[in-house]
Amino acid sequence: MRFVLIAVLALSVVGCTRWSMNHHLNLAYSAYDRGNCEQVTLELSKVERASRARPYVWPEVSMLRGLCLERQKLFVDAAQTYQFIIASYPQSEYAYRAQARLETLQALNHYPLRSSATVRPTRF
Repeated sequence: MRFVLIAVLALSVVGCTRWSMNHHLNLAYSAYDRGNCEQVTLELSKVERASRARPYVWPEVSMLRGLCLERQKLFVDAAQTYQFIIASYPQSEYAYRAQARLETLQALNHYPLRSSATVRPTRF
């Protein structure tokens, strides 16, 4: 009987972190659907704290953060977040999505592919 109680307690402690991480990730998606990016940022920070041993969720968290930055019209920050995803997680589906978001930002002229500064020779 004591063994069963200890086993149940151990399994509940191990599963608690995962449940908490999933709960906060679901809350972040709900807040994103409502357009509340401050709440998204708060929930994503809670997910990151709970997911230190679960790196498979990191690209998803970064992608949602980039989408929220884009919604807040922080296009350069969003593009840098997408570039981070592509560089850090090149084999994930989120790298593919991040590349698509970068191309969309470039097509909408929110993030130029190359510098828009022009070089002019100096006249003496």
